[in-house]
Amino acid sequence: MRTTLLSGVVLTIGSILLILLSSSLGLDVETVALMGAGSGAAVALIPHRSPILRLGGFLAGFAFSWLGYLVRAGFLPDTAAGHAVAVGLVVALCSTVAVATRDRIPLWSTLLGAAVLAGSYETTYIEAPSQVLSTSMSTSTSVLLAVAFGFFAASLVAPQVRGEGEHDADATPDPDPSTETGAGETSLAPMMKEDVR
Repeated sequence: MRTTLLSGVVLTIGSILLILLSSSLGLDVETVALMGAGSGAAVALIPHRSPILRLGGFLAGFAFSWLGYLVRAGFLPDTAAGHAVAVGLVVALCSTVAVATRDRIPLWSTLLGAAVLAGSYETTYIEAPSQVLSTSMSTSTSVLLAVAFGFFAASLVAPQVRGEGEHDADATPDPDPSTETGAGETSLAPMMKEDVR
């Protein structure tokens, strides 16, 4: 409970400062501050795998979503079917990363990254699909700035614990002393000795 309260206080103060600084420095983060900072904080606070792998998954999904917009603008018709193909491509790429890394990069983190860009950019894209390169870069910069802020602010107070039921996929279990055999013996050797007796 104390960690949750501390996280909330840090993020509240930080979010207010982020918007004030954005306004004064002309960073144009105001419209995506809550989405970006909240998503970055979630990546830092969810105790699943390491923070670096979670962040890497988020950025991969974000990049896949950006690629989906480029494909949609350059190669697909401006119809519901074209939109569906682009979304399917993004989700398939996110899933492929999770499968290829055996869930070391969790699927939820890639999907979250893809969703954050889509949620912050879809309206801008619809207004001017032909300007996807310039408008997507502008939106991406603003969102990633807010995400970075949320991630690093939450990392200061995030508990460093493993999620329930999480284990290292590469770790081998400790051998059971009752099944240990001498050098060069197989697990059948003790049973064979008993039969000889």
